[in-house]
Amino acid sequence: MIDTPHLVDQYCHGVLRTELGLGTFEAHLGAHLGGAAVLPAAGTTFFDTQAGFAVRRWCPPLLGLEPHCPPARYLARRRELGAAEAGRRLLRASGISAYLVDTGLPGDLTPPTELGAAGAAEAHEIVRLEPLAERVADASDTVEALLAGLAEAVHGAAGAAVAFSSAAGARGGPAALPEPPGPAEVRGAAGRWLAGRATGGPVTDPVLLRHLLWIAVTAGRPLQLHTEDPASLRGFAAATTGLGTDLVLVHRYPYHRAAAHLTGLHPHVYADLGPVLAHTGARAAAVLAEVLERAPFGKLLFSSGARGLPELHVVAASAFRSALGRVLGEWVTEGAWSRTDARRVAAMIAADNARRVYRLA
Repeated sequence: MIDTPHLVDQYCHGVLRTELGLGTFEAHLGAHLGGAAVLPAAGTTFFDTQAGFAVRRWCPPLLGLEPHCPPARYLARRRELGAAEAGRRLLRASGISAYLVDTGLPGDLTPPTELGAAGAAEAHEIVRLEPLAERVADASDTVEALLAGLAEAVHGAAGAAVAFSSAAGARGGPAALPEPPGPAEVRGAAGRWLAGRATGGPVTDPVLLRHLLWIAVTAGRPLQLHTEDPASLRGFAAATTGLGTDLVLVHRYPYHRAAAHLTGLHPHVYADLGPVLAHTGARAAAVLAEVLERAPFGKLLFSSGARGLPELHVVAASAFRSALGRVLGEWVTEGAWSRTDARRVAAMIAADNARRVYRLA
């Protein structure tokens, strides 16, 4: 048995405080699968997915029910216990000893301190760059004030946050360009954004997003980059080599091989395993084995990627442990690995790598 009793969840969000009916629960389950928080198509259910089956496998026993019980029965038991008690039972059974919480998404989600208390675990904040920039813009009336405020806000946040995160790498976005924008470009983009801020719109200008990324690179904290295809970040990874900031790729299946390859090319690039394993369900062991074929073991980090539902923390932790135990256990049985090495690597990926990268005590 390759055991991983303690996990550091290196990327997650808070959970909902409210009671959930079937429709609301399914909406959040659907959002975890990569779509918007909407209901499934008529005549279908998001429980008929790898993630849905995993919820029904791992979560009911933690609330006193049999595995694979019908969704309606599970949600009835959840309401009977109440959202707070059900959340505590689920989070504390996950074996997660530390949460790194991205607080930049909208919704009535528990902040890090509340999530940590519910899960009886450490909790640390990850600051998302885009909402931070929008708050600075709301308080700025000139380009000079905006640009000074951005630098001050990012470096100020680095004092308390364990990391920054950004979606600027998604869909081959601004992070795909390796070089920082020039001062004239930045001033022009800042002026255009301020001029159009009457409606309080988000920051979407590629020049400003690149500027934000490069401010974060100088702030001395790891930078998590959300990306669909990590291959699009090769130039940015090369340009930031040797600058002292680690990059963590938060990517999606089926781009796990590209992420694994990139971690081997650059000493400061790491790969998050959460979304990949959570979305592949019963196939998680096969996908994990493919990642371990190419990535240095010190470059891989567990996460749940969970948002809204405490069940997603349980599913991610359970799927990770099961997949890692199956893959490493098979290699030990075959004689390819010693049991001592398997346990050491398991502990690295489960918690030790994250504690080193994020400088956790």
